[in-house]
Amino acid sequence: MLPVNFDPDAAAAGASGIYGLPFTPEDSRVVIVPVPFEATTSYGGGTSEGPAAVLEASKQVDLFDHETGRPYAAGIAMLDIPKKVAKWNRDAKELAKPVIEKGGAVDRRTRAAAEKVNAISERMNAWVYDETRALLDANKMAVTLGGDHSVPFGAIRAYAETYPNLGILHFDAHADLRDAYEGFTWSHASIFHNVMTRIDGVRLVQVGVRDLGQSERAMIDGSGGRITTFYDADLAARKDEGVPFAQIADEIVAALPNDVYLSWDIDGLDPTLCPGTGTPVPGGLSWNEAIGLLRAIRRAKKRIVGLDLCEVSPGETEWDANVGARLLYKMIGFALLTQA
Repeated sequence: MLPVNFDPDAAAAGASGIYGLPFTPEDSRVVIVPVPFEATTSYGGGTSEGPAAVLEASKQVDLFDHETGRPYAAGIAMLDIPKKVAKWNRDAKELAKPVIEKGGAVDRRTRAAAEKVNAISERMNAWVYDETRALLDANKMAVTLGGDHSVPFGAIRAYAETYPNLGILHFDAHADLRDAYEGFTWSHASIFHNVMTRIDGVRLVQVGVRDLGQSERAMIDGSGGRITTFYDADLAARKDEGVPFAQIADEIVAALPNDVYLSWDIDGLDPTLCPGTGTPVPGGLSWNEAIGLLRAIRRAKKRIVGLDLCEVSPGETEWDANVGARLLYKMIGFALLTQA
């Protein structure tokens, strides 16, 4: 419950809670689990600093939202950034360096290093699962804040246990369906290969994909409908032909079951909105189109049960974190609306 004297329009300077809120995890409906981990990132880096950057940038976000009202009133809190996960990240990144430099696990030394990175990643997966499982058991909405896009596997596993026939709306420039990329089983490029081969009963709907390999395309085409991909080039062509994006968004949402989990890599957006992210790709959705997907879920009367946001990297300015904090608030706001 909000303190009687809490002013949602006041400046949040000096406040310690995310979005300047006075909640603890215990009295919050929404609890954010920060995961400062990016061990397998092989291009741009910095996403392990994403949770701290989003926390700081969140204090500039106005709490009242024109579309979703007062999501803060339900209680939103963020767990402390876990020092042990940050240490796992440092250790794994050091081990991963020679593997990435050689382009994969190509000899005895790099294979041994990749195995150690995989073991640390498995420890991280188990930690995220345990944190998420405990929050779901306490009737809270657990939100994973990465880190790179490898980090939500444990959260998705916990959500899939709780919600049979779960649908994942995967917003990303990349398909993330590679098998053990560069020798790393739990690569950020392999998250949805792992989800679809290790977690039963989930359906995957991908939006914004504009970078993928032949094996990823083959996995999509051979999935028997478990994976539906709305390629960015196809969306752009339809918009060029005059199809309203709201119609396109409705078609995307129609491919999802009733219970929806959002797994959003910020690089699904136009890279002018996230220039610091690890692997930016030209194209992508505008801010309003991304939010339009959330509107379409609500319009279809489907329920957002959980979510993650990954690949926010501070970059050289606060812009990426600013966009990330605002996108996260919108996602939470729409999730709460769909659960009302």
